[in-house]
This record gives sequence, structure tokens and C-alpha cells, in this order.
Amino acid sequence: MHDMNKWSTDVSSFASKDTVISPYVLVADNAKIGKGCYIGPHSVIERNVKISDNVTVGAGVHFCPGVRVSDAVTIGSSVSFTALATDKLNEGRDTIIEIGAVIGDGAIIHGGISVGQYAQVAPGALLTRSVPPNSIVEGNPARIVGYVNTSNTTRSVVESKISGDDLCKSGVNGVCLYSFPLIKDMRGSLTVGEFERSIPFPVKRYFMVFDVPSVETRGEHAHYRCHQFLICVKGSISVVADDGRNREEFILNRPELGLYLPPMTWGIQYKYSSDAVLLVFASEHYDAKDYIRSYDDFLELTR
Repeated sequence: MHDMNKWSTDVSSFASKDTVISPYVLVADNAKIGKGCYIGPHSVIERNVKISDNVTVGAGVHFCPGVRVSDAVTIGSSVSFTALATDKLNEGRDTIIEIGAVIGDGAIIHGGISVGQYAQVAPGALLTRSVPPNSIVEGNPARIVGYVNTSNTTRSVVESKISGDDLCKSGVNGVCLYSFPLIKDMRGSLTVGEFERSIPFPVKRYFMVFDVPSVETRGEHAHYRCHQFLICVKGSISVVADDGRNREEFILNRPELGLYLPPMTWGIQYKYSSDAVLLVFASEHYDAKDYIRSYDDFLELTR
């Protein structure tokens, strides 16, 4: 049974005049709701919940204490924000839903995690970990199945020549997909490229990524100076490239395909096949200061 002493009955104390609070909504006396919101019936908004402007909340949503909802978020019916944290790191931390995110009906969101801007959470998903910006997640537990505003098909290679190699320019600034020569005969297959001819920068470093569980996402950063060139030498992966305005997805599933990511490109790798081996050539030695790890910071810099 709810303690009625902690719930506010004066709508003006927690919501602006143009916000609609449906019947049978319980709002704690120190919760705050912004302008232009709609709160569906039978919802419960606990203490220290902050809902920003133009947020739509369906029926029967439960907000546990310490949830922060940014502008223009859509939350479906019967969504539950729980105080339960999946690890000690998140215990006592606020749950953050960033601008423009969409939470589907019946989703369950554990405490202390964040849902990145414009991310989409499928109906019925169970979120036990934070969700990156622009990602699409589903399942129990939720995993990333795509990214908004990307094409989930392999880029076709056009017949233009750069240093003797086929090249396909993308809609993302500076990002190109290369197709290297592939020679097959009865002894096996061979593909070849030449540094500073096939690969468009001097290489100072390489690294390989393998044995990645398919639910994991890697990358999720940009570089100030470093150029990168990606080849999936075995198996397949999906790569999302983002210049702050345009976003495109590439499937690397053949060893003769290479993807060039210039500096100031936000890169994400996901959907690793169980046997995937990713080879990356880099123009710089490792420098932690060269990384941009916050997508918000990246957007500010690209502006």
C-alpha cells in the first residue's frame, strides 16, 4: 500500500500547466515534470525523478527514485524502471534516459544504467547494461541488433580506380570501402594490398580483435589524428561509421574488403561472428589522449 503522505496532490507543484497528467497517476512530492509532457494513467513517479520537456509516458509506467529523463523521450506503456542494479558500480547511481530515446512497451530497465540519445529499446526488452547512443536493442537480456539511420547491407563496390584498387566512397565524410585483388586457383586463394598505395596512410601500428562474444560491441570512439583501416580476415563483423551528420553501416565479410576510417569518424564494431578476426592498421602509435570516447563530445567537436 502506498504511503499517501509522500505523494503530491497539487499538480502545479511538480508539472507545468501545459503538461497532461492522466487520472490515477501517483507523483511523489519532490518529483519534477517539464513542459509539454503527457503522463499516461496508472503511472507511478517516485521521489527524485526528473522528467524534462516534451516527454511522452504511456499507461502503467513505474519510475523508481533517481530516474532522469531528457527531452523528447518516448516511453511506452507498462515500462518498469527498477532500483535493482546489476553490479556494484551502478548501485546508487541515477538511471539516465538521454534525449530522443524510445523505450518500447513492457521494457524493464535496471538501476544505474543509461540509455543513449536516440537509442531505441524494443518492447519487452530487459536492460541490464547501458545502451549506446543511436543503437537498437532487443531481447532478454537486451543486445544490440542495429543502429538507427543506417543501411544493414554490404556496400557495393563501384568501378573507380585508386592506385589500382577498386574504391567505393560512402555518404560518411572521408569513409571509403576498398576491394583488393582476389586471386584464386587450385592451390588456394590470395588477396594483396600495398602500404601507402592500397592503404591511404603510412602505418605505424596494427592490432587484431578476435574471440569477441557476439553480444559485445567494440569501438564506440573517434580519434583526433589517427587514421584506421579495417579488414575482417576471417568471419564477419558490422561496422558503423558516423561523421556527426551522416551514419552508414558496412558488413565486412570477405578478406579482400577493407574499410578506411579517417580521423574524426565515430566508429563502432558489432555483430561479430564466432570466428571473426579483425585486423586494424593505424597511422599513429597508441596515445590515450587521441581518443574521443563521449559521443556528445564528438558531436560538439564536429559542429
